[in-house]
Amino acid sequence: MSVLKEAGKNVTEFSGIMSNPTYEKVQEGAKLARENGINFILAVGGGSVIDCCKIVSAQAKTDEDIWDLEYAKGGQPKEFITMGAVVTAFGTGAEMNNGAVITNVEKKQKSPLWGAFYDFAVLDVGYTMTMPMKQVISGSFDTLSHCMETCLGSPRETNLSDEINEAVMRNVIKNIRATLQNPDDRFARSELVWAAAMAENGILKLGKVTDFQCHMLEHQLGAYTDCNHGQGLAVLHPVLYRHMMPEANKQFARLAVEVWGITADGKTEAELAECFITALSDFIKEIGLPATLTEMGVDGTDLEAIAKSTIRTGGCVKKLTDEELLAVLKECV
Repeated sequence: MSVLKEAGKNVTEFSGIMSNPTYEKVQEGAKLARENGINFILAVGGGSVIDCCKIVSAQAKTDEDIWDLEYAKGGQPKEFITMGAVVTAFGTGAEMNNGAVITNVEKKQKSPLWGAFYDFAVLDVGYTMTMPMKQVISGSFDTLSHCMETCLGSPRETNLSDEINEAVMRNVIKNIRATLQNPDDRFARSELVWAAAMAENGILKLGKVTDFQCHMLEHQLGAYTDCNHGQGLAVLHPVLYRHMMPEANKQFARLAVEVWGITADGKTEAELAECFITALSDFIKEIGLPATLTEMGVDGTDLEAIAKSTIRTGGCVKKLTDEELLAVLKECV
C-alpha cells in the first residue's frame, strides 16, 4: 500500500474476503468499485481472494445480477475491470482461468461463476512462505485433485494431455513430501506453485471433457458446512472412487502404475484399481489430511440436501444418482 501511495496511486482497499467467498461479499466489492471509480483490481491472496475479485470485476460493470445472468438466463458478462493477481496461497490455480467458486448463502449453493481473466499473475514462492502448513498441504491436495479430475474425464483413451498430467501428479506427490520434511525448502514449494498453475491453465484439459464430480460434491458440502476445500476433497475422493468402480478401473489401474509406481506384474486391472485407491488413501493419511467428515468437525446433518443439490458433471465415467452421492457422504462420516 505504501509503495502504491508513494507512486501517486489512488488506492481503495477491499479486505475481509473469507475462505469460501460469498455472493454477498462479491456484491460488496462491486459496490465499492463503482463508488470509487476503480479502473484496476490487484488481487493479493489465495484462490478465495482471486476468485472473488474475478466476479467483482464483472459485477461492477453491469447492473444485472451476475448469478441470475449466468444461471437463470445462461448468459455471460461482457465487460470487466482490468485485473492483476499476486499469489500468496497456492493450490487452486485460480489465477489461471476465469472461473470462480462463489457461495450463495441464500440459495445454499456453492457454484462456479464466470468472470474476468487476469492480465498478469505473479507467482513468487517468497510470498507463500508464511502460509500455515495446514493450508500448504490442503491447497496442494486441491492441485492433485484437479489433476485427477481432469485425467479421469472423457475420452477414456490416454492422450498427450493425460501423460503430461501424470507427470504433474508425480511432481505434486513428491514435493508435498519434500515440503513436509523441510518447510523451508523453497524449491519444493516453487514446484508446488507451478504445479497448481499447470493444473488449471488449460493445458491438461486439452482434448478432455473433465470429470470434477468430486469437486461439485465438495462444493455443496462447503455450502452447507463452510469446511476447508482441500480437506473436504481428501475425505471424499477415495470413497467416491470406490463408487466409480468398476467403470473407472481402466483409468485407475493406469494411475496406479504411472503415478504411484505400483508394479503391474501379476495383478489384474481390478486389483491395480484397488491399489490406486489404497495408495491415495494412504497418502492422505501420510500427509496429515482428514479421512472422515467427523475428523473435520462435520456431522451427518444435511447430507441428503447436499447430495440432491450437487451438480452432475458431463465427463464423469459413471453418472452418479442422488442415492449414490448420499451413500458416499454417509460413508465419509
